Amino acid sequence: MAIVNVTDQTFTSEVEGSGTVVVDFWAPWCGPCKMLAPILEDLATEVGDSVKIAKVNVDDNPESASRFGVMSIPTLIFFKDGQPVDKVVGVNSKETLKNIIAKHQ
Repeated sequence: MAIVNVTDQTFTSEVEGSGTVVVDFWAPWCGPCKMLAPILEDLATEVGDSVKIAKVNVDDNPESASRFGVMSIPTLIFFKDGQPVDKVVGVNSKETLKNIIAKHQ
């Protein structure tokens, strides 16, 4: 499944449905966010349709970031059936992210 760009307006429909969704809160000027991007691309390829990966640009969509208490970027929030179940801040390895996803599937 391709990575989905989500806005404040589309957040509910894209993220708060059913299944597992990983939301990357990021900004284009953020160096660590740029380091995380290829890891998420690889992850999206590996997990296929079983997990949705979404990106929220915090500069353009401050409501979503504020709603979930995002204070630093990159922040990944893991949702299961519409509810946040885990959160990591900073760049993590693909294996670490896969382990977090597996814990919530």
